[in-house]
Amino acid sequence: MSKAKNNPDDTPLMQQHKAIKQKYPDAILLFRVGDFYETFGQDAIIASQVLGITLTKRNNGAAASLDLAGFPHHALDTYLHKLVKAGYRVAICDQLEDPKQAKGIVKRGVTEMVTPGTATNDKLLEHNSNNFLAGLHFAEDDKFGLAFLDLSTGEFFIAEGDREYADKLLQSFRPAEVVFQRHQQKKFKEYFGSKIYVYSLDEWIF
Repeated sequence: MSKAKNNPDDTPLMQQHKAIKQKYPDAILLFRVGDFYETFGQDAIIASQVLGITLTKRNNGAAASLDLAGFPHHALDTYLHKLVKAGYRVAICDQLEDPKQAKGIVKRGVTEMVTPGTATNDKLLEHNSNNFLAGLHFAEDDKFGLAFLDLSTGEFFIAEGDREYADKLLQSFRPAEVVFQRHQQKKFKEYFGSKIYVYSLDEWIF
């Protein structure tokens, strides 16, 4: 992963944001600033579209300005639900110390990572259906290994079979998220379509 270079004109807050965002490049980073969760750059553009909140520009006195969109911290559950339902991974970055006690910039860090298949908060779940996270392994001879886990209920199912059987199970269990080997993205889309929220992982994990 190539590291984003800090702009010398960035404020300490933006340098801190950039450093944390680098660790979660594929998630929307909700960055706690005072009484608000802020999003910056591409995250802000997505958040404004999905959540219907105002997109503004942050200008640090430098030539470049940055897109910005935020919401009050007490509205987190509502907005988090909308982002996850729209199929986004969300990293929640909180203040790790009392701003009044902080010397210099307040320490911040990601305290929770929420994805469509790992949501356990009651407010993020549909009570009349399961919320399965599925693992799909592409084996040899067009065979597949599948695992379905609902973190909120503890239900866990495993199976193996051909492509038709795998497709049948995916349609039946309707997982909120499917994880599979990174190099199989093209094949997954060809076999199972693009309507399922997916996340690819390194081969060795499987």
